[in-house]
Amino acid sequence: MTLRKEKPRLGLILPAYNEQEVLPTTLTRLHDIKLELIKNNLISMNSFILVVDDGSSDETWQILQQKELTHADLIGVKLSRNFGHQAALLAGMTEGAKLADILITLDADLQDSPEVIQNMILKYNEGNEIVYGVRSSRKEDTWFKRNSALFFYKISSLLGVKLIPNHADFRLMSWTAVQELLKMPERNVFLRAMVPLVGYQSTQVFYERRERQAGQSKYPLKKMLSFAIDGITSFSVQPIRLLFGIGTLILSVAGLEIIYTLFAKIFGNTEAGWSSLMISIWLLGGINLIAISIVGVYIGKIFNEVKQRPLFHIEDETGSFVKNSKQVS
Repeated sequence: MTLRKEKPRLGLILPAYNEQEVLPTTLTRLHDIKLELIKNNLISMNSFILVVDDGSSDETWQILQQKELTHADLIGVKLSRNFGHQAALLAGMTEGAKLADILITLDADLQDSPEVIQNMILKYNEGNEIVYGVRSSRKEDTWFKRNSALFFYKISSLLGVKLIPNHADFRLMSWTAVQELLKMPERNVFLRAMVPLVGYQSTQVFYERRERQAGQSKYPLKKMLSFAIDGITSFSVQPIRLLFGIGTLILSVAGLEIIYTLFAKIFGNTEAGWSSLMISIWLLGGINLIAISIVGVYIGKIFNEVKQRPLFHIEDETGSFVKNSKQVS
């Protein structure tokens, strides 16, 4: 195990979408944590907080501009529209990697406990390039959310998608690991599966996820389901292979049914089979629609990939720290 001796420049990366209620508290708290880390000789004085405004329609950007006047370590990046949580994270990592040695990504609502940031840095100093923040339990979740999450991880594992169970986007990555991540060209971004593909030595720290202090969740049920489907279909072709298996099974059953029908016809035991006919039509019709939909999802992803459109557009940037940091060797 290689121990690091130099104090790294830390960049805290926060995507924010309509977070005006909680953002002032978040910035103050993270600023205090950063000062404590500097005091403990764990990070460089050139460390910073970078917030990506993902096309907010509230006062998020105005708050960042105001806070920048009193927080010299604050960087604000404004995207031209709402590109989504994953794209905002990539935007923050792309900009943050220009100035930092290590990046820690976390949500602006502070549900990811920032107190474990120190443990993450200690793990980095032990030689780890990636440190995953993992929830120690889900006891505060509803029954549905807890069990649906467990089901998602099981299905993902069966379909060959490598994920860290109970890990979202709260993680530390070294500059080296970030550079390798940014080399991945795909437009269907699912960082929870992309980061493990980077490789390098990694470990985990555990924390208790808290309730949101203010504002509303940006991940309602519909969006969570869409996010899960995108994640699986972006990193596994097993659903299409599964369709082939289902089709083969149905063909086998159909073959047995044909044999049975021929014997019934020969021996004169035929009856009007309205019920079985209706069941067959509805069953096969439903399977066909599902199959076409799954194949359509993959075709749509291919369509998005081949266009190679940028994942985000930066409209504005604020923070005197950017200018000052570029002058530091």
